[in-house]
Amino acid sequence: MESKKSKQNVQEQSDFTIGSVRSAILRLAIPMTLAQLVSLLYNIIDRMYIGHLPENSTLALTGLGLTFPILTVITAFSNLFGMGGAPLFSIARGKKQSHRAEEIMGNTFTMLVLTGAVLTVLGLFVKRPVLYLFGASDATIGYADDYLSIYLCGSIFVMISLGMNGFINAQGFAKKGMLTVLIGAVLNIILDPIFIFVMDWGVRGAAAATVISQMVSAVWVMKFLTGKQAILHLKRRYLKVRLKMLKEIVALGMSGFIMSVTNSIVQVVCNATLQIYGGDLYIGIMTVVNSVREIVTMPISGLTNAAQPVLGYNYGARAYRRVREGIKFMTLSGIAYMLIIWAVLFVFPEQFIHIFNSDPQLLKNGVTPLHIYFFGFFMMAFQFSGQSTFVALGKSRQAVFFSIFRKVIIVVPLTLLLPQVAKLGVMGVFLAEPISNFIGGLASFGTMMATVWRKLKEPPKENQAGATNA
Repeated sequence: MESKKSKQNVQEQSDFTIGSVRSAILRLAIPMTLAQLVSLLYNIIDRMYIGHLPENSTLALTGLGLTFPILTVITAFSNLFGMGGAPLFSIARGKKQSHRAEEIMGNTFTMLVLTGAVLTVLGLFVKRPVLYLFGASDATIGYADDYLSIYLCGSIFVMISLGMNGFINAQGFAKKGMLTVLIGAVLNIILDPIFIFVMDWGVRGAAAATVISQMVSAVWVMKFLTGKQAILHLKRRYLKVRLKMLKEIVALGMSGFIMSVTNSIVQVVCNATLQIYGGDLYIGIMTVVNSVREIVTMPISGLTNAAQPVLGYNYGARAYRRVREGIKFMTLSGIAYMLIIWAVLFVFPEQFIHIFNSDPQLLKNGVTPLHIYFFGFFMMAFQFSGQSTFVALGKSRQAVFFSIFRKVIIVVPLTLLLPQVAKLGVMGVFLAEPISNFIGGLASFGTMMATVWRKLKEPPKENQAGATNA
């Protein structure tokens, strides 16, 4: 009897057409945000330890920063299949198409494994010349190569843990999804000081700790999705890739993929430009600024990622009024949060920089770039909300366009041009980000309001009964 009651409670929690939309989003957002916080620790903890090494800490941190574009590409392929498959999975669940949902999950898993294997081999073959191309100097190449060589060997584990965890969250098990990264991150925190300082492996120790931790996270994901607790399961018969379904997954995941790839392109362009105008010091400063950005955008990212399965499920169930309510809540909450963060960063910049490095020169020269980079930071909330709505509702073309628009069409040209304008130099590189936030955020959100929001304004008559459950 208790088992039946427990199963009913699980089903109710995973049916996002029941109860308050805000509660459904927050129920997922809180553990998902905590999960993302913990997930950040995989790389953030590495940077914190490396940035405080007894010798050559700034060079080592800069070397680590040079690997970011390549690590971002691995994340991009995780997003291509994971962020493409999970929203389709949610929409299929909303339509009560369980077999289709499980097939989407199986196809996603297969592509993550195959792509991870290819990226490992390719990355190990081309890593050194690519690092030089990305702005490495003779002083930093050793650190970058050491870290990347070990990290690439765990690419498959990274892709499984990142790409498949969305299918746990999409079933309403946000706490289980949080455990995916919590287990690995705690292990990473334990192993990092042992490998880096006790074993004296330096950056190689940081990479080894990360790979082992991601492997444990991947095992946890697989155990859950094939176990009894999951509502829908990863099944062997659905692992064979079906081309038509793969096209659907890739079409929707292309937004997240391009967003990550464009982030990688921006990192490459920034590092190469900073090497010309400022040298290794300013690449180190950009590494710190990007690390701070990852920390402070985590809650808004957790909120918008949590909203996606709720919006997608209600869209699939044709509960359009609830979709509008979710978009409104996601946007207003994001703006409020980012206004607060902008103020905190403006008042306490040194404290955030000091988390990652204690070099007096980096601290002295890093405050102004950080202030410039985060100017008008709240505008990013509009980009997050518009982009997440397009992804959640399966609007792949719009999602892809605005991923390209902000980074490639705005940031990259500005990064190359602004340093030459009015002798801005390195400050021009940091100025490109706030300009793109204003233009890209308004364009993405404005288009969403003019297209998606307008069509959701009048729900069809056959959905009126379902919509009354709000």
